[in-house]
Amino acid sequence: MLNYNRSVNDVTDNRPKVKIYTDGSCLGNPGAGGWACLLIYKGKEKVLSGKQADTTNNQMELTAVIKALKALTKSCQVELYTDSKYVINGATQWLQGWEKNNWKNSKKQPVKNQLLWQQLSDLMKPHDIDWHWVKGHAGHDQNERVDAIAREQAEQII
Repeated sequence: MLNYNRSVNDVTDNRPKVKIYTDGSCLGNPGAGGWACLLIYKGKEKVLSGKQADTTNNQMELTAVIKALKALTKSCQVELYTDSKYVINGATQWLQGWEKNNWKNSKKQPVKNQLLWQQLSDLMKPHDIDWHWVKGHAGHDQNERVDAIAREQAEQII
């Protein structure tokens, strides 16, 4: 598991500490998609999920994170686990450059999934997020759980 620290506070604070596990699924790419997230706070779990027709895997991966962060009602310290390097790299390496360059990538092309990235950028601001990459389909219990839920959501469409 790789840790991508996006925390802006190096001092300990009293904000709630939340663990989030996310995954997206797409049957065909593009195709029927599903997303799921698991939020854990003080040992209590909340699962959110949804589906969308005619989408991509990357869109579902982003949607899972967006829905998880939208569920937070106050500024939190977040440990966020995903198997999507696209989401992690975008959030921790590319996002600031895209915003600075008027949503153009390094090839001066429009950023794919710009509206989702803009939503994610706004939702990240009140939180300190430590991003963790986990290998998908490798036996990580919570990742396997959200993967199965996201897949079930996508299967409901077809």
